[in-house]
Amino acid sequence: MSENPLLAPIHGITLEDYSAACAKLGSGLSENDVAKALGVELPVWQEANLLWPERMKQDGTFHIVTLFGQYFGQADQHPKFGNLKPVVSAEGANNTEKIKTDIDFYQELEVARQVAYEYGIDGAQWIADKYGINLGDFQVAASIWNEQIQKDLQTDYAKYNENQDTYRAKYKHLFAEAQGGNVADDIEF
Repeated sequence: MSENPLLAPIHGITLEDYSAACAKLGSGLSENDVAKALGVELPVWQEANLLWPERMKQDGTFHIVTLFGQYFGQADQHPKFGNLKPVVSAEGANNTEKIKTDIDFYQELEVARQVAYEYGIDGAQWIADKYGINLGDFQVAASIWNEQIQKDLQTDYAKYNENQDTYRAKYKHLFAEAQGGNVADDIEF
């Protein structure tokens, strides 16, 4: 079996390196931090950051994208990035751990993020401001819970939707209150 040439490292940066670096960028690390952790100059990292997505586009089997998602979710286990974390508050660190270990917390914040966008609020920024969970860590949690959520949907679709609707109602109320109510709140039928 021959090795897929699209998986060959770019300037010494493997797909696993690239995936973990992307996760860490989303966690608040700078490109300089990432380049330093990889042991390359910033322009080398920046070129690899342009070329890996191009390789993903060339892969009709989606194998590279699948591996990217797997490695992205394992970024904290990567030897070059495992101990490299942005500075966050103690509460933010606790919430970041909780979203990766508590599926209900993850699902509630996923709905809150979506509802925030519906109300014209940057949902990812709202999560970061309110809970100290940055977008990269949120996406890592999404990759952790995706398979379980699919199983839950297949097992009890109605219960899953009921939970989602409860969260949705809670956050619609919260965001509407913050904005002085919904447009049609004062209309009586």
